[in-house]
Amino acid sequence: MSPHVLILGGTTEARLLAAALTARPGIQVTTSLAGRVSRPGALDGEVRVGGFGGPDGLAAWLREESVDAVVDATHPFAATITGNAAAATAAARVPLLVLRRPGWQPGRGDRWHPVPSLEAAAAVLPALGRRVFLSTGRLGLAAFAGLTELSFVVRSVEPPEPPLPPHTHVLLARGPFTVADETALLREHRVDVLVTKDSGGAATSAKLAAARDLGLPVVVVRRPPLPEDVTALPDVPAVLNRLDAALGRRSR
Repeated sequence: MSPHVLILGGTTEARLLAAALTARPGIQVTTSLAGRVSRPGALDGEVRVGGFGGPDGLAAWLREESVDAVVDATHPFAATITGNAAAATAAARVPLLVLRRPGWQPGRGDRWHPVPSLEAAAAVLPALGRRVFLSTGRLGLAAFAGLTELSFVVRSVEPPEPPLPPHTHVLLARGPFTVADETALLREHRVDVLVTKDSGGAATSAKLAAARDLGLPVVVVRRPPLPEDVTALPDVPAVLNRLDAALGRRSR
């Protein structure tokens, strides 16, 4: 029977991993998407859309579909999914690999203010600026809804979910963006502080370079911790190497 790998997807790395695995003969690949984006990009292999019903539902699905390994390649801030994956794979006795692109690191000239959560970001904003570029995605904006004295520019792929801050201008756009794009946006909207999650990767890092060039403070929301006994691999080649070892052990 062909090895079956489940990828918990939604990121560029998940798409690259699915392509690499489906190019190998004799491997069944299923990518699971949460369904929060209405038009996801094309994926190699089988695609499943929607939740599993928590860790118990996922564990049952792993058993029913004879899954041999799970790769969590979700967004670094998808803490609930990662926690469910850790619990489900432990229950089903299936290997779990977590693929996480490395986080960003501040460089010379950066004015970063690291915080542990969106709520903490909202708490420090009034002391840093009045016109905010809020680049944290469309979920969780309720944390900023009480900041009635500030103006926000919110950018996301899909329309954001309320409640929103009362003075909010929404931009619907999908990256990647260049430094020139981000610099023009910050200047056009007279932004004086940027808020972002530490998503890592090059696709959305241009805004950090633009903020640095303009001398703007940046509030950086740190990533949630991984579940106990779970470590992350930084890229697709590292995951492929670890999968070879995991699938080889299960085939013996």
